[in-house]
Amino acid sequence: MTLPAGWTTRRPTLDDVPAILAVVHAADTFAIGHPDFDAEDVEASLTAPYVDPTRDSWLALDPDGTVVAWATVDNPTGVGREFVEVYVDPERAATLRAPLLARQLDRVAERAAERRLPALTVRCAVCAPERDWARDLRAAGFTVAKRYVRMRRSLADLPAEPSPPPGVTVRPVRPDDEAELREFHRIHDVAFGDTPDHEPLSYERWRARIGDVTAWDEWFVAEVDGVLAGALQSSDQALDQQQGWVKSLSVLPAYRRRGVGAALLRRAFARYAEKGRESAGLGVDLTNPTAPLSLYESVGLRETLWTDMYERVVPAAGV
Repeated sequence: MTLPAGWTTRRPTLDDVPAILAVVHAADTFAIGHPDFDAEDVEASLTAPYVDPTRDSWLALDPDGTVVAWATVDNPTGVGREFVEVYVDPERAATLRAPLLARQLDRVAERAAERRLPALTVRCAVCAPERDWARDLRAAGFTVAKRYVRMRRSLADLPAEPSPPPGVTVRPVRPDDEAELREFHRIHDVAFGDTPDHEPLSYERWRARIGDVTAWDEWFVAEVDGVLAGALQSSDQALDQQQGWVKSLSVLPAYRRRGVGAALLRRAFARYAEKGRESAGLGVDLTNPTAPLSLYESVGLRETLWTDMYERVVPAAGV
């Protein structure tokens, strides 16, 4: 990797969280118009169970010792594909993205060999303003695999919540009822089972990943004639924008097209409004056959931005 004279790279530590966060905020503001990470997110990335910062991550520093770029590998489940992130200060270090990407791809090849796999699929996200990043990825052999869109609706003009369809009941999940949490997880797993990128996760690993939820009242289940048929999981990832965020919406196949998904969304929106949130949002994978845009548009959501997911296969080191 060739750096400008006086620039250096090193591995990150937890002491670097504030410096990394400054880079990520600059990168996110350029890409999507606002910061999308907080210090806890950076720390979680550096301490994730399938990431070793001493081998999987790099910082780039300018001659003054200021961190201007951060590259890392992420694999939330420890199986399946890898995700490479390369954050740069767009004003000072845009040209570092390609060489840092090359270094990360070499590391992915090593990770494939360590897992005794012939190759690993790598994905990188590109937002609309990141045209240079898209060019770098294409030059490195990546192609577009899919597009995600973010959708949003204001809660200032939220209409009164209508009654659910006949036979449908929506209520908060019971977090102290393990059997119900297991069913919540099962509904999500089954509902997304027919999507191209679904990677099943055991209940135990799912429970560990969600951690200590502080707003269970924003998680909902839907019953149809007394049977649990749908689930909605919220996230606090957009609280800094005064936005309630739907992390996932799941409806079992046998109960789709009966108004269950819309009823869950409307209940979540009402709860967000009760808490003073200004808007509600979510992300949609356009390749997901179970999540038509018409459902989200029917409850007032509108597209605000898109992200393309680029992909390539990296052979294992030594292959």
